[in-house]
Amino acid sequence: MCSQPMSSDTASGRHRLTRKALALLSGGLDSALAIYLVKRQGVDVTAVSFTSFFSPLDADLPDSTVKILAQQLDVPLILRPKGTDFLELIRNPAHGHGKNLNPCIDCRIYTFRKARELAEEMGASFIVTGEVLGQRPMSQRRDAMALIDKESGCRGLVLRPLSALLMPPTLPEEAGIIDREQLLNVGGRGRKVQLRMAREIGLSGYSPPAGGCLLTDKGFSSRLRDLLEAIENPTPEDLELLRVGRHFRLRPGLKIVVGRNQEENRRLEELAGPNMIFSPSEFPGPTIVCIGNPEPNENALIGSVIRRYSKEPSRGERIVVRWPDGRESVITVSETAAEDWLSERVL
Repeated sequence: MCSQPMSSDTASGRHRLTRKALALLSGGLDSALAIYLVKRQGVDVTAVSFTSFFSPLDADLPDSTVKILAQQLDVPLILRPKGTDFLELIRNPAHGHGKNLNPCIDCRIYTFRKARELAEEMGASFIVTGEVLGQRPMSQRRDAMALIDKESGCRGLVLRPLSALLMPPTLPEEAGIIDREQLLNVGGRGRKVQLRMAREIGLSGYSPPAGGCLLTDKGFSSRLRDLLEAIENPTPEDLELLRVGRHFRLRPGLKIVVGRNQEENRRLEELAGPNMIFSPSEFPGPTIVCIGNPEPNENALIGSVIRRYSKEPSRGERIVVRWPDGRESVITVSETAAEDWLSERVL
């Protein structure tokens, strides 16, 4: 393939399909098996992992799942971060959200477009994914897959080896680059075929199927929705805070994040940035990062939340308030926030 766009125009002979493919590697078993099925047919496969804050994988770490799988499969691995435009996609997906804040169809279109652009750069002529027909209710229906392929400009160029025999032949199959008879007819949510195959080829280290996108998590989606409504352009620190602690929206313009253990207290200190920090003085309890500017009478209210999440026998009344410029003061708080009051404000 030369510098011409990779699209379904391939069918008209505008450029020649090659034995070079770009495969989406998520870190899960299905995507790894898809690479194996294509690579064993003599195709030159390069893997790509599109990373984002919302992925559970630490792809940049030496022992990340995607790197372990790429090594086992003996394929080059490219890591590409999703851009800031992905956050806007989450705000306003053309095809809507799933049960939570997951824009699965739009996310897939976005990913395939990025994959198509990368494939053009490297001279690959088709894309390989581990998608299984009927496995995910939003993006892996037959009609959804067809829509995604069309809107991403990849119609006929996305090979799904695990479910290929349940779907129409793709262009690389029609061109004889891929032997369709060596592909599979896996459908639905069962994993017996994949697990048996993994044992047979000695594949290990893949992530469990339950380790999916954070956008499918109800609690995380609630916190992210609140953040996107409150801040037009969140910083990486704003997003990272969503992973830590208990979150409470006290009022418009004022949110607190409460550490749940010593490690989270330390992490909140690191992520506080330009925000005030509240912490117990001379008694064990949670650190609180206050996002927004509390009124003077709200300082004691925040202190009462610290007392709520401190163990009753060791509760103290002195709370340290620290400003971003390093100033500190100590306030005395004797009240303890009520559980029902907190439950009405939890995110």
